[in-house]
Amino acid sequence: MQTAPSQVSALLSDLQKGDPAAASRLLPIVYSELRRLAAHYMRGEKSGQTIQATELVHEAYLRLVGQERIEWQGRSHFLAMAATSMRRILVDRARRKMADKHGGGGEKIQLEEALVFSPQKSKDILALDDALKRLEEMSPRQGRVVELRFFGGLEMDEIAKIEGVSLRTVKQDWSLARAWLHHEIARGK
Repeated sequence: MQTAPSQVSALLSDLQKGDPAAASRLLPIVYSELRRLAAHYMRGEKSGQTIQATELVHEAYLRLVGQERIEWQGRSHFLAMAATSMRRILVDRARRKMADKHGGGGEKIQLEEALVFSPQKSKDILALDDALKRLEEMSPRQGRVVELRFFGGLEMDEIAKIEGVSLRTVKQDWSLARAWLHHEIARGK
């Protein structure tokens, strides 16, 4: 169910002004969209994971509404930040799993393998995240396009709205970013 962007924007404004009840009024309105994002992320996780989509939604939501420094720019901005938060949660969990005390040791993989969610999901996410961080330093918008498309599961037209650019620009950013990430991941092997 799509929500009225003005309703979400008004609640985000209330939240930013310090209204403690705004967070509890906002969650039911955005929950289905957050659940869709989480489900997209979780489709790539191996079965038997300790985190479920519902927990991912709640953890990301609590992180977002607890931020005092964010100047919310509306529903699209909130969903983009939710995708970023979910990515960070999963990357942090993958890093913990891969820590040496847990028998870790990362291995670089090809971008295509990461895009089809290979069996070594934690390593794949880490390799892609490392390359994505380097891309974000060079081209922040291309980094956001990859994050929203790959990690957030958003469509190109949704990304164009969030970024305030044309659909053609988003498609070009996606194409260039994928090629660059492929090169970086292959180089890191």
